[in-house]
Amino acid sequence: MLERTLRTLDTALDRFLKSNQGTSAPLYLINNGTDERIDWSQLTNEARLQTNVIEGQGNVGYGRGHNLAIDRTSSRYHLILNPDIELESDALVQAIAFMDAHPEVGVLSPLILEDDGSQQFLCRRYPTVFDLFVRGFLPRSLRTPFKARLARYEMRDVIDDTNVLWDPPIVSGCFMLFRTEVLKKLNGFDPRYFLYFEDYDLSLRTHDVARVAYVPSVRVLHHGGDAAKKGWTHIRLFITSAFRFFNRFGWKWL
Repeated sequence: MLERTLRTLDTALDRFLKSNQGTSAPLYLINNGTDERIDWSQLTNEARLQTNVIEGQGNVGYGRGHNLAIDRTSSRYHLILNPDIELESDALVQAIAFMDAHPEVGVLSPLILEDDGSQQFLCRRYPTVFDLFVRGFLPRSLRTPFKARLARYEMRDVIDDTNVLWDPPIVSGCFMLFRTEVLKKLNGFDPRYFLYFEDYDLSLRTHDVARVAYVPSVRVLHHGGDAAKKGWTHIRLFITSAFRFFNRFGWKWL
């Protein structure tokens, strides 16, 4: 999966750099999974990716791991990318053109597709505890009575595959193209979240300093999601981070 992510990233970057007369860009590959040193050369030997492997810190958490790269970068834009994403070949061309044309935008979120080509609705309105319980833990067969409620939470009434949406409250951390100065002003992710809700937190804080845009001309494929199917450790992390999120931004039960 990581190989596919890096291959499509390299293709998208190559297309962008050729159209903008660039030569290369830095890739920060964060190994949060093991203290063992791994030879990444088979995955990261493409000429367009100047790879910097950050490892040896152990599993410090999703946000804290990304912050290790954010602290090092001095770029104009910084792409936060999960290792289960595949980019369309023109994704970076489209994304950076939009950011260049709209200097008020601090972070861009793309159209995110499932394996079968259907749309994932990962922009969010502010959640309630009940919304998270229904979406995260109820079997699909029991969610039918709450279909309209979940559709509103997932912004299905305003999100489509054609039109830009300005200032969705929350966007997904699987692909966040930030203006680096905005990201650094926010000090990156809040390291108190080990996993889950760090993107909710960062999204809400971004609105304080810049605009947020959902731009469907930027397209990616996402293979991840569904914490409840990943076992009790992920469920515990999800609940812990949800508690921390609501304590910070306000509890909303129903």
